[in-house]
Amino acid sequence: MTEWEKMLAGIPCDDRDRQLEGRRLVAKKLFRAYNKTTDDDLEQRNAILQQLLRNVGKDVYIEPDFICEFGSNITIGDHVFINFGCIIFDCGEVTIGDHTMFGPRAGIYTTNHALDPDERIQNVCISKPVTVGKRVWLGADVKILQGVTIGDDSVIGAGSIVTRDIPSGVVAAGNPCRVIRKITDADRLLK
Repeated sequence: MTEWEKMLAGIPCDDRDRQLEGRRLVAKKLFRAYNKTTDDDLEQRNAILQQLLRNVGKDVYIEPDFICEFGSNITIGDHVFINFGCIIFDCGEVTIGDHTMFGPRAGIYTTNHALDPDERIQNVCISKPVTVGKRVWLGADVKILQGVTIGDDSVIGAGSIVTRDIPSGVVAAGNPCRVIRKITDADRLLK
């Protein structure tokens, strides 16, 4: 089993493996090219995203500077907006649902270095997937850690660090992020 296969299977792997490093270099070239584009370069941006990401839906808008580790483990649905400064470390699978919005400097981190110091100096890491549901809003500076699923229609408050699953249809915030309340009809601005 290659280190890439171990990584995707959630098995401890060597994070500094030569194959992984090569894949990172490909992603860096693509996201750096993307980040040099302007708002007038929509066709070029879309072409780069098609090369960089596993799957990108229609009407996806990602503000530069965007950074990812591999890109090829990221699936983005339709009508998604990702604001400035997003970082996605996609050693594990990342799935972002339709009509989802990311605030500035949002981050998704699917991997973690070994806690044991002897394993850590051997570059041992383990990855778990992250899923962000449909119609989710992540506020500015939200960080989502490995293995987390955020349910459809939820809002994650600015500055939150999401360490556990968040159910659908709630407002959640804090460090660690916790459910504050359900979203109800009383939250509608247009009545």
